[in-house]
Amino acid sequence: MRIGITKFPGTNNEQDVLRVLNSLNVKGELIYPWEDKKLEDLDALVLAGGFSYGDYLRPGGIAAQSPVAEKLIDFERSGKFIIGICNGFQILCETKILPGVLTTNLSTKFICKWVNIKTEDVCSALLQNLAPIIKIPIAHYEGRYYHDSIGIKKINADDSVAFRYCNEHGEITQESNPNGSLENIAGIVNTKGNILGMMPHPERASFDYLGSNFGRQIFANLIEEVKC
Repeated sequence: MRIGITKFPGTNNEQDVLRVLNSLNVKGELIYPWEDKKLEDLDALVLAGGFSYGDYLRPGGIAAQSPVAEKLIDFERSGKFIIGICNGFQILCETKILPGVLTTNLSTKFICKWVNIKTEDVCSALLQNLAPIIKIPIAHYEGRYYHDSIGIKKINADDSVAFRYCNEHGEITQESNPNGSLENIAGIVNTKGNILGMMPHPERASFDYLGSNFGRQIFANLIEEVKC
């Protein structure tokens, strides 16, 4: 089993993802921007969070032009799994693998705190056996999900919304929306269910000593699917 974790200049969460995979008895492999040929031999890929290339131009904009990112569409079409976390989600949107964009938080401030997200009932193996409400941290300046009205209707009709920001009771409220994302959207999947993009950090909620282990199940699901 070979699961790659991208390492772009400026990203800082790849070691956290490696730690989770190692705890699940899987050895992850760092993939650098120019190592696009390695994708052919990978079973799955995690686009780690951080600030690739300093978020110059816009988050994920430069990383999306890298040799590795240019091969992501072929990787997705092959049916292999990709999880894009925070900056990884931004890269998936920049490459048009996932619809919509991530733009500046309505507060125009960097937000780093614990939030609650509600797991939606979507057809993706990556979301199996997840808790209905997940306590998980966010850390972003440009994490507000946006799409035009037609696009929002389509992802809802396709059951592509994976997570929505909510309160501790699972209620989708304006007060529980930390960044102003349309319809409280915190993560989406593609129609085939093999691509997941999310702004919250499951790798930072994968051990009890971190305050939450709800995110661990996402990586466990990924590993189980790769085994299949």
